[in-house]
Amino acid sequence: MIRLLIVLLALSLPARAEMPFLVLASTTSTQNSGLYDQILPLFTKDTGIDVRVVAVGTGQALRIARNGDADALMVHHRPSEDTFVAEGYGIERRDIMYNDFILAGPADDPADIATASSVTEAIRRIARSGALFASRGDDSGTHKKEQEIWRAAGLAPTGNWYLETGSGMGATLNLAAAKSAYTLTDRGTWITFGNKGPLRRLFGGDWAMFNPYGFIIVNPERFPHAKSDLARTLSDWLVSERGQAAIAGFEIDGFQAFCPNAQGADPAPKHRPTCPAETRK
Repeated sequence: MIRLLIVLLALSLPARAEMPFLVLASTTSTQNSGLYDQILPLFTKDTGIDVRVVAVGTGQALRIARNGDADALMVHHRPSEDTFVAEGYGIERRDIMYNDFILAGPADDPADIATASSVTEAIRRIARSGALFASRGDDSGTHKKEQEIWRAAGLAPTGNWYLETGSGMGATLNLAAAKSAYTLTDRGTWITFGNKGPLRRLFGGDWAMFNPYGFIIVNPERFPHAKSDLARTLSDWLVSERGQAAIAGFEIDGFQAFCPNAQGADPAPKHRPTCPAETRK
């Protein structure tokens, strides 16, 4: 099904059929935020190269690229990215940008996570309270991060209180709103989500919730048909002054959604990268 989608995408937009293009497997969070709608036309204007985005969860994006069905990746789970490169599927991973994750939940905060000292303490409080928690459960970058946080807290969530949707962030937030449940979400999706209902942003700012995005060129030695030259042009543009400025200039409702990070921000608190406070609080 995914391969058919990619083929149909490649055959679409006949008015641009003569324009060279590359296929970028990426995340729903970047696509749905509107980031690509703002920055990719600038890239195309500068280079004459079209970018056709296949937006899925990070796990699915990596599988697409492992099948040779994409020319590049933009995803947000560093351990998976490093494995992808180490196994020879990708080359030249680069830091591009970051934002962060937050915990949202019902305004009355029955687990009292708003006063927690860390994200691990926050989810321990959720588990102890038996309050509902909605998980994407879909192998996305957000789901992978959530699993890392549970492991760091020494917990393996199970039971009727732990709801796995197997769906994207929007559907998971809809369930959390309907059930007055807690959930982990990236900040960009939270800002754009229009059905918050009883949900409020309750916890954030822990560096364990740092969310970097990496760009990887699919290895042409493994997949000779991969358009590594076009992918490298996009990679170079994204880390250039123009590309980084375009990322910094993208706002959602007056908030900077992603922070340019071509130099690779150190997530240690003593090296807090410069970025508008609204992106972290």
